[in-house]
Amino acid sequence: MTKKTVVVALGGNALLRRGEPLEAKIQRQNIATAAKAIAEIAKEYNVVLVHGNGPQVGLLALQGLEYKAVNPYPLDVLGSETQGMIGYILMQELKNILPEQNVSCLLTQMSVDPNDPAFADPTKPIGPVYAEKEARELAEKHNWIIKPDGEYFRRVVPSPQPTGIIENDAIAALIQQQHLIICTGGGGIPVRHENGKLVGVEAVIDKDMSAAYLARQLQADALLILTDADAVFIDWGKPTQTALRATTPFELAQHSFDAGSMGPKIEASCEFIKQGGKFVGIGALDAGLRILKGDAGTNITAD
Repeated sequence: MTKKTVVVALGGNALLRRGEPLEAKIQRQNIATAAKAIAEIAKEYNVVLVHGNGPQVGLLALQGLEYKAVNPYPLDVLGSETQGMIGYILMQELKNILPEQNVSCLLTQMSVDPNDPAFADPTKPIGPVYAEKEARELAEKHNWIIKPDGEYFRRVVPSPQPTGIIENDAIAALIQQQHLIICTGGGGIPVRHENGKLVGVEAVIDKDMSAAYLARQLQADALLILTDADAVFIDWGKPTQTALRATTPFELAQHSFDAGSMGPKIEASCEFIKQGGKFVGIGALDAGLRILKGDAGTNITAD
């Protein structure tokens, strides 16, 4: 029987959790845990895996600032580095669990509109969290824009909407060959068309929006967004906090969600459904397969 195809979006913070040291060893341990959950899904579905890169791209940017002999590398180049770094570890851990499964990691470019209003209002958090005093000092020193992230602050950069996947045909071909594919990591390397050529863009694309765009392009059967929350909650953090288990874009539009965390996931999910997608699941990493079966997390379907 032909397997259904699911695009799985794995958050960068699931790979390097909030407050943890930005160490390679810790990241590999977290990725090994994530790979076990992804492998369970891959036994029943064709998996196309998209990962976040917020902590990692921020770390590379910080490292670049410390070496004064050369100018810091732009964000599109750092994004490509995180695709290779995270993709390599994911690919290796998945192959160790599923030795008979073809696992491929594809360096992926994503086109964006240089006139996207996101460039005037950066919202994408990258790098570690800071106390407010340290964050403001670093912002002054490095000409950063910072915004609150819970009780802390983080650097934020532009996060334009994806408009096209340059390597789309290659991804589709690998699905036909039943590869477990890791692609559009970190939302994809942001590029624009200029005088008939592709050039890099200083930005970090939201991985959930890219995952939804990819799922639409592939006509995937489902989009699964794995995060550090068990489900989508209304009145988060209040005594009236309630998990939404089965919902629709119309119902979700009646509520507001944090722009720094759940908001982009809801926006991406609703866009996928509105464009003809059948199912979106949002929830915890270890419940991925149960979410797809409707037994956990939040399930979003058409109105």
